[in-house]
Parts: sequence; structure tokens; C-alpha cells
Amino acid sequence: MSPLRITVWNEGVHESTQDPAGMAEYYPGGIHGAIAAGIGEQLPDATVRTALLSDPEHGLPEEVLADTDVLLWWGHKAHGQVDDEVVDRVQRHVLSGMGLLVLHSGHFSKIFTRLLGTTCSLSWRNAAEREVVWTVDPTHPIAEGVPNPLVIPEQETYGEFFDIPAPDELIFISSFTGGEVFRSGVTFNRGRGRIFYFSPGDERYPVYNQPEIRRVLANGIRWAAQPGIPRTPPSVSNPPRDWYLPE
Repeated sequence: MSPLRITVWNEGVHESTQDPAGMAEYYPGGIHGAIAAGIGEQLPDATVRTALLSDPEHGLPEEVLADTDVLLWWGHKAHGQVDDEVVDRVQRHVLSGMGLLVLHSGHFSKIFTRLLGTTCSLSWRNAAEREVVWTVDPTHPIAEGVPNPLVIPEQETYGEFFDIPAPDELIFISSFTGGEVFRSGVTFNRGRGRIFYFSPGDERYPVYNQPEIRRVLANGIRWAAQPGIPRTPPSVSNPPRDWYLPE
């Protein structure tokens, strides 16, 4: 089997304008760099590229997406700056079978809200509290080798209600020091594509450096990847009825 082809997308705004000094403490190569490094550790045979909002076509031209088995998406401050033409292109590839991992504040991204059809809003606050990620589906491939619970010492707090459709699969729920709970790991199928949303991973904390988090992302990539299927979206046709002749 050919190596998986992975693209890690990051808006890169915190690294460049919002908090470059603070980001450099935990993510000197940017959040995209930390995520890509974790994938390299967990999936050493994979081909990993990174892309940024500031790149031409946001780093996601047709040739890149056609060469991507799974796209990881991290965004926070610049969702509205993502060009609709690029969103259209990503959506077409997801519906055609490209895997999509949406991370943390990517729940508000244009691509996620479009594919899910809801606001994807949630309750949140940021007090550097502990997050405990509980596995509720230990048989799922994304949960393989992940400690239960997975403890994150400091993290932004997300809480219900999370305005998403009922997920196809609920894999992780999180609890926080302040009492909130959150559906932190969920999957969806759209067209031929598989989508995994995983919430841990704020820019203020070194979450993507944790080996357990890197394991979750690698498992999500393996689950979402479908390298062998034709990259064509499902279509509806109206075939002739001569194949069915009622008595």
C-alpha cells in the first residue's frame, strides 16, 4: 500500500500576528508544525505537508487536494478570511472521499459548518483548567491505544450545548474542572468522505505535544483515509426501468 498523504492546514494567525512570542514557547514551528511532527512520529511512512491561510489559494489548490488522503484543519481567528472558492473545493473532495479531521476551534470553520448544516456553536471559557477525555466507544479504531481517561493538565473549556447534528459515532466525551461536559470526539459521514472532529488543542497550551493526543490524531487519520476509492462524489441518476418488469 502506498504511504498515506496527509495535509495539515492552519490559519497561522496566532503565530504571525496574535501572539507570536507566546506561541513560540510551545509551538516554535507553529501549530501546524507540531501536528505534522506528531503525525511523523505516529505514522512514519506517511507523506505530510503543511498549508497556511497566507499561502496562494490558502495552500489548497486542486493538485494538493487531489494528492491528499486526509486533511487536518485548525482555525480560530480567521474563519471568515477563508475564500469560498477554496471551501467549495475542499467540500467537493470530502464528498468524493477525502478524509477530514477538524480540530479545536475549527468547529466554526466554513467547511465544518457547511458540511454539518448547523451553527456548530458551543459554550466556552478559558481558565487553564484540567480536561479529562473519557472514551465512550473503546471498540472504535480511533480509541485504539488511547488511555481512558486521557488527562490534559491545562486546556480551554468547551461545554454543551454543542450545536451539531447527532453524530454518526460518539467516541470521546470530556469533563472539566468547572463541571462542564462536552462531546469532544465525534464522527460524521458526508458523501464518500469521513469526518472526525476532536476538540482538545488550544493555542495557549502544549496539547499537541502530548503523545496521547498525537495517538488520537494518528488513529483518526487511519480511520478517515480511503486511499483506494475513486475520488468522485456520489451522484444520482435516473436509469431506464427495463430492468424491472412488474407482473
